[in-house]
Amino acid sequence: MNRKECISSLAQLGKIIKSIAEQQPWTGHELGVTLPEYDELVKVVNQQPVLNPWFTKENVLKSMYEWSNSLTEEKLSEFCAEYLFSQQPKNILLVMAGNIPLVGFHDVICVLLSGNRALCKLSSDDKTLLPAMTKLLTILNPDFEGSISFLTGPVTQIDAVIATGSDNSSLHFEQYFGKYPHLFRKNRTSLAVITGDENEAELEALGKDMFEYFGKGCRNVTHLLLPAGYDVNRIIANLTGYGNSINHNKYANNYDYNRAIFLMNKVTFLDNNFALFRESDSIHSPLSVIHYQFYSIPEEIELFLKDNYDSIQLVVGKDYVPFGHAQCPKLDDFADNLNTLSFLNSLN
Repeated sequence: MNRKECISSLAQLGKIIKSIAEQQPWTGHELGVTLPEYDELVKVVNQQPVLNPWFTKENVLKSMYEWSNSLTEEKLSEFCAEYLFSQQPKNILLVMAGNIPLVGFHDVICVLLSGNRALCKLSSDDKTLLPAMTKLLTILNPDFEGSISFLTGPVTQIDAVIATGSDNSSLHFEQYFGKYPHLFRKNRTSLAVITGDENEAELEALGKDMFEYFGKGCRNVTHLLLPAGYDVNRIIANLTGYGNSINHNKYANNYDYNRAIFLMNKVTFLDNNFALFRESDSIHSPLSVIHYQFYSIPEEIELFLKDNYDSIQLVVGKDYVPFGHAQCPKLDDFADNLNTLSFLNSLN
C-alpha cells in the first residue's frame, strides 16, 4: 500500500464516521461499506456509555465528528506532505490513554501515513471504539490488515514506542521501553488567558473549553489567568449552559467530593452548583474544579507560561487558541508539542 491509497481510505473512513456522528442512516454503497458493516459501528458507538460511563453518546459522536472534519484527502495530504513514507515498515507500539473517546487515534493515523505498522495497546477505558473503526479501514482496503493490530498479551518484536499517560506512567514507560526509540507524553492540562475585554459569547464559548468531555482531556481548560480586580462571577454567569454535567453520576461524585474537601479544610471557593472555582497558582486542578489567579502586567502571563511550559497543552484566549476551540484540534496540533511524524521519520 502506498501513501495515496492510505489517504484515500482514511478519507473514506472520515465520510463514514461523519455520517454516523450526524446520526444518519446508511446512505448506500458509496460509503464503501455494507449496511451490516455500517450498523456494526453504530452498535459499538451505542455500547460506549455502558462500557465506560464517561463516554456518553454525545461525547463519542462529538469526537467522531471532529475526526471526520480532519479526515479529508486535502487535509491528510497537506499534513504529511513534508514527511517520508517508509519503504521498510517498522513496528510501532502505541500505548494509549483512555480519558476521552478516540484519544489515541491521532497516533494511529501518523503511523499509517508514515508507512509503518501500528501495534496498539489500548486503555481498558477505551478498548472497543478504535478497533471497530479500524476494522472498517481493512474493509475499505484489505492491505490495512497487516498495518494495524491490537495487543492483549506480552509486547514483543517492536522497533519504537509512542506512549501516553500520567507522570507516574512515564516512569514505567522509561523502565520498560526506554531502550527503544521512543516518544513519551506526560500529564498536561490547558489554561485560558482573560484580558477583561471578552464579550459574553466568548465567555460562554470558554465553557466548552472547560466542560466538554467533562473536562477530562488534556486540552480542557482547568486554569484561568485573570487581570487584577477581575470579577470571576462574570465568567461563572456565562456557564449556565453546561450545568447538565452535574446530572452525570460520576461527574457529580467528583463535584461532591471536592466540595466536601474544601468545606472541611475551610478553603475559600466559589460554587455554581456544578463546578468549583478556587484561587490557586497550581495549573492542575481536580475534576470539577477550576483554578484561577490574577496578573497585574502582561509580563506576568509570559513568565507563568514559561515556568509551566512542560505542563501546558495549549492556551486559550484572544491571542491564542480561539475560545470554544480547545477540543477541536487540527492534524498538526501535536500533543505535548512533540511532532509524531518527525519522530517516525527519524526511524528511517
